[in-house]
Amino acid sequence: MNKKGHVLNAALLSVGLGVVLAAPTALTAADALAVAETIAELSVPVVLGALFPDVDTAFGKHRKTLHNLFVLGVVAAFPVVFGNLQFVWIGIATHYLLDVVGSRRGIALFYPLTSQEWGLPSGVTTSSKYADLVTVVVTGLEIAVLAAVHVYVVPLGETAATMNALLT
Repeated sequence: MNKKGHVLNAALLSVGLGVVLAAPTALTAADALAVAETIAELSVPVVLGALFPDVDTAFGKHRKTLHNLFVLGVVAAFPVVFGNLQFVWIGIATHYLLDVVGSRRGIALFYPLTSQEWGLPSGVTTSSKYADLVTVVVTGLEIAVLAAVHVYVVPLGETAATMNALLT
């Protein structure tokens, strides 16, 4: 995916997650305000996370240096260790997913151990007229999976507290 696709994914994801996390029970002004506030809280960290992996175009090897599970693990540990950046990891993880599923090239998930790039043959080129459609479909699936995790596994807003409780 290209920058436009990652920003589109992050924006749609922020809106979808805002609705999931705020869980409006009625169409009241107070509920709408709560959803809007949650979307605003999520937008910056998710967009920053979605754009962060492509910083490796300025240094290192693109789709390798910052497109791997080690980087995702470090960023996912931030809320547990430092108590901040709770939703940046979601932006990074969805960036990876778009690059693996939505593009033909894939990413080097296990870099620096190996430079082999992993992807699915289902992707499209970044210049394809279907790139935006693939982004929207993948984003919809991401929101559904994150909603299921939030409802049935652990509330996403409490993942750092849950991990801290498990580690102590």
